[in-house]
Amino acid sequence: MSETLSVVGAFSPFKDQLSSEAKLAFDEAFQGFVGVKYQPVAFAQQVVNGVNFKFFCNAEVVIPGSVTYPAMVTIYKPREGRASITHIAKVLD
Repeated sequence: MSETLSVVGAFSPFKDQLSSEAKLAFDEAFQGFVGVKYQPVAFAQQVVNGVNFKFFCNAEVVIPGSVTYPAMVTIYKPREGRASITHIAKVLD
C-alpha cells in the first residue's frame, strides 16, 4: 500500500490535474507576460502566508521555429492581492 505523508511547510506531491486555485494563480501571474509561452503540465503547492505554487511547464519562445523545453515556474499567491512570478528556471537534461 502506498501512503503519502504531508510535512507541515513542505510542498505537496506534484499533481497533473490543475486545481481551480492553481489555474487562477497561474493565469493571474502570467497576465501581460510576453516572449515565452508557458503551458503547465503539473503543479505542487506549499501553504505559507498565502500559497507558493511550483508549476512544471512546457515552455516555448514565441518566435517561428522555436523548440519547446521544460521549465519550472514558481508563483506566490498572497491571501489578498495578485499572484506573482517569483522564479522561472529552465529544467536541464
